[in-house]
Amino acid sequence: MTQVSSPAEQADGTVVGEQRKAAGVKDVRRLNRVIIRFAGDSGDGMQLTGDRFTSETASFGNDLSTLPNFPAEIRAPAGTLPGVSSFQLHFADHDILTPGDAPNVLVAMNPAALKANIADLPRGAEIIVNTDEFTKRAMAKVGYAASPLEDGSLDGYHLHPVPLTTLTVEALKDFDLTRKEAERSKNMFALGLLSWMYHRPTEGTEKFLTSKFAKKPDIAAANIAAFRAGWNFGETTEDFAVSYEIAPATTAFPTGTYRNISGNLALSYGLVAASRQADLPLFLGSYPITPASDILHELSKHKNFGVRTFQAEDEIAGIGAALGAAFGGSLAVTTTSGPGVALKSETIGLAVSLELPLLVIDIQRGGPSTGLPTKTEQADLLQAMYGRNGEAPVPIVAPRTPADCFDAALEAARIALTYRTPVFLLSDGYLANGSEPWRIPDLDELPDLRVQFAQGPNHTLDDGTEVFWPYKRDPQTLARPWAIPGTPGLEHRIGGIEKQDGSGNISYDPANHDFMVRTRQAKIDGIDVPDVEVDDPHGARTLVLGWGSTYGPITAAVRRLRTAGEAIAQAHLRHLNPFPANLGTVLEGYDKVVIPEMNLGQLAALVRARYLVDAHSYNQVNGMPFKAEQLATALKEAIDG
Repeated sequence: MTQVSSPAEQADGTVVGEQRKAAGVKDVRRLNRVIIRFAGDSGDGMQLTGDRFTSETASFGNDLSTLPNFPAEIRAPAGTLPGVSSFQLHFADHDILTPGDAPNVLVAMNPAALKANIADLPRGAEIIVNTDEFTKRAMAKVGYAASPLEDGSLDGYHLHPVPLTTLTVEALKDFDLTRKEAERSKNMFALGLLSWMYHRPTEGTEKFLTSKFAKKPDIAAANIAAFRAGWNFGETTEDFAVSYEIAPATTAFPTGTYRNISGNLALSYGLVAASRQADLPLFLGSYPITPASDILHELSKHKNFGVRTFQAEDEIAGIGAALGAAFGGSLAVTTTSGPGVALKSETIGLAVSLELPLLVIDIQRGGPSTGLPTKTEQADLLQAMYGRNGEAPVPIVAPRTPADCFDAALEAARIALTYRTPVFLLSDGYLANGSEPWRIPDLDELPDLRVQFAQGPNHTLDDGTEVFWPYKRDPQTLARPWAIPGTPGLEHRIGGIEKQDGSGNISYDPANHDFMVRTRQAKIDGIDVPDVEVDDPHGARTLVLGWGSTYGPITAAVRRLRTAGEAIAQAHLRHLNPFPANLGTVLEGYDKVVIPEMNLGQLAALVRARYLVDAHSYNQVNGMPFKAEQLATALKEAIDG
């Protein structure tokens, strides 16, 4: 964790201190930001390497944003393009919003990693390659007829050929390890080298390795030795004449205590916080599915906070158990991705009919069907809005950044508990696996989510008898009472067949059904959500409207356009059902509305239908987040068009 309390100013590209070559000391250059991508085989530990570099960067106080990218297969074929795993980290001395469009530095552990990523690099970027892996067989496997390290194809880059495997094995020769075992530590050698290049702290990584391999101290010692050897190699080799400093981003953050956090971890913490603020036990009924499984893994660690996790045999059982827990008085949650939502749809409809609080967390991924399990997409919005039989309205909340997943979980819980309804929370793979600094909130900043269970009769019959009516509603929220089963005198019927207004008896009366359908819709329409805020400092005529994880790329693109002298307004939606009350007025205030989405225009379709606004879609469904430059170009065309 990092304490931020004072400002500091930095300049891009300035040289820190005097030239010190005469004294045998390497130059140190100060940058204001850098984008690094680690890439290698699925078994090369690139995600662990990137995560450790990120953790040390966060502890140093930089602002950061990450983009893990890995195959869906448990172990993709070694040395092939589909088997490449990468981790991109953008860190800076100022506020940043995206993992960056193009890496300044690529660490390529083999030919496949180089070929899969070289197209993303700008000319002049630095490439560190593990030369030991550039064998004829490995290069032929990915289509290299000649070595790219020797044929001149990389002349436009700063190439650093490093025999990472050989150096790692040499560094570990005194350990009782086989060569294959020693080679596995080459990612730690690379991490040590990059830690030297960018002046990253090292103590945290060494403590992490000691803890991770506590039951195998020899392996821990070997990884630490490889890590230190990489650092020393950077310090002593002539190939790396310059190292770089990126100062802490103290001007980017309000005063507070910060930690690095991923979207799924923030969401997990938000659920625990919501249960504590509601003074209710938390129950998660779930079935493992990428990229939502991390929430199940994390919540299972927190039994001390009254959390119960149930890994069901399938998606339907998971939500069925969660809905049962809601009936029993718990803050109930089920987690999944798009394919699981399809299986859960009938039980979500049952929750609508029963009018019980339930959080349905959908970590969206590429579809349809199994689709792209490890890639990101925003294509479940219409499924969340309409993917049930009958008129079954459900509120929808969407976080915009990894850290914002914490607040979005609290907001989803507020709506579910206050209005007695299932609520969709739409995150996605980019937010779930990406990370950024998060300010740990004080307890007094968290909302009070406590609810009052039904305690006794709430209705008097014509003959004066006092009874409990399970569908007698709060006049403000239209929520029905939440009665814990087993409470004397509060016995009531549940099930999916239509209920009579008030009494909750089974009813096939046409007028009653019409009334109940309209009442359930009115309850959702009447949910109190904040007005959408518009960022428009220059009186623009074009508005860019977004939702979910497009916030970072959209905001970065808007900043670029404003720096170039363009006037453009920005608004971002957290609440997608119901929409903020002022959204229609906001949209009417602009000549053009552009909606970038990682789908084929789902929010745009809803906006056109609801507000009769000719919103323009800008869409991408390639499994990757938008790039800021790409959006800036599209928005500039919209302004000029």
